[in-house]
Amino acid sequence: MIIKTLVENTSISQDFNNEHGLSLYIETKNHKILFDVGASELFFENAKKMNVNIADVDFLVISHGHYDHGGGLKLFLQENNKAKVYIHQNAFENYYSLRSTGKKEFIGLDGNLKDNNQIVFTSDYYLIDKEIYLFSNVNFKGPRLKSNQGLLKEDNGQLIDDNFTHEQNLVIEEDGKILLVTGCAHNGITNIIE
Repeated sequence: MIIKTLVENTSISQDFNNEHGLSLYIETKNHKILFDVGASELFFENAKKMNVNIADVDFLVISHGHYDHGGGLKLFLQENNKAKVYIHQNAFENYYSLRSTGKKEFIGLDGNLKDNNQIVFTSDYYLIDKEIYLFSNVNFKGPRLKSNQGLLKEDNGQLIDDNFTHEQNLVIEEDGKILLVTGCAHNGITNIIE
């Protein structure tokens, strides 16, 4: 298995740009997978530098409905017209961040993309094939994580704390090993693992 970080908050080389966000390229024996597409088109630029052809990706998983994980979705759909995009059914709802200035900023995904025929909506548990699946519906235990403070969602016209029902996780089983891939792990990594 090969995992290449296309986008992340930091960069180990001046040859690659970084941004607030995440995009991982994962190559298994049978699949070429993209997990998230960062906040912009940067995932694509870095992929080219690493000789990763986005058009060859078999499927994309969007971990949750925030721009820093799905902001490059429009470009992905332009560059790859065959790959399925697995995204939680709640990911296109309206999500906001309460900034330190008191301003509420939209941090959700581009709703114009939700009707694209490559989009596959998931919920709870979704089997991609015998070795790859997605799961959400994590039983959150404990107090709200500090890193989730100020993250909101729109519900019946009101802004409430985001409960992250739109967050999903990827599991890959290969060669007797299990790989768990998460985005921000807003539901808490311990809760996700349990």
